[in-house]
Amino acid sequence: MKKRLVVLTGAGISAESGIKTFRDADGLWEGHDIYEVASPQGFHANPELVLDFYNQRRRQLLEVSPNKAHHNLVSLEKKFKVDIITQNVDDLHERAGNKNIIHLHGELLKARSTKNKHLVYNWNKDIVMGDVCEENAQLRPHIVWFGEDVPLLEKAAEITLQADILVIIGTSMQVYPAASLVNYIQHNTPIYFIDPKPAVNKNAFNNLTIIKDVASSGTDKLITMLK
Repeated sequence: MKKRLVVLTGAGISAESGIKTFRDADGLWEGHDIYEVASPQGFHANPELVLDFYNQRRRQLLEVSPNKAHHNLVSLEKKFKVDIITQNVDDLHERAGNKNIIHLHGELLKARSTKNKHLVYNWNKDIVMGDVCEENAQLRPHIVWFGEDVPLLEKAAEITLQADILVIIGTSMQVYPAASLVNYIQHNTPIYFIDPKPAVNKNAFNNLTIIKDVASSGTDKLITMLK
């Protein structure tokens, strides 16, 4: 029976594909206050601004491709049962070929009803005012905004609990509630942390291996270690 490899990924794994992280060094998202473009209140106040913000992100996503790190995780499926739990809203894991993926923060290539959260549609073009669901309510990005519940968190916690090996790639593990997932692993589960600037205390966890590298070459090293 294959061991279960659970991988937590963040913006760092997609950066090498050319996807810019939303947050600039000054804390702004593309020049906007976070709550202007990533909260229900921001959407209510200025829906056109919010839709435009995500339309730009979506257009960018359609111009890029998975990188070596994404493909390396697919190659691990030959030896392990791989579950990807990602904070990213892109579809690069899917395009690379990974099978089991949970998007904690939603998906950029989907739209959903502002009235009925269960009405979700595949969407690879701009969302504009006047685009409505079958119940005639305006569509919005299928993104988990600040102040909203993370509906897949419980499922992600259940999967993390079953990990034989945990891999963390390209995330500071500072964004909650996603960062809390590391607390669900069983005692002494091996953890591999891949990041060029690893902000983690090596003594904070048992059995922690830090790979100080970008995602592509870091996952090359990971594959060698797991042989």
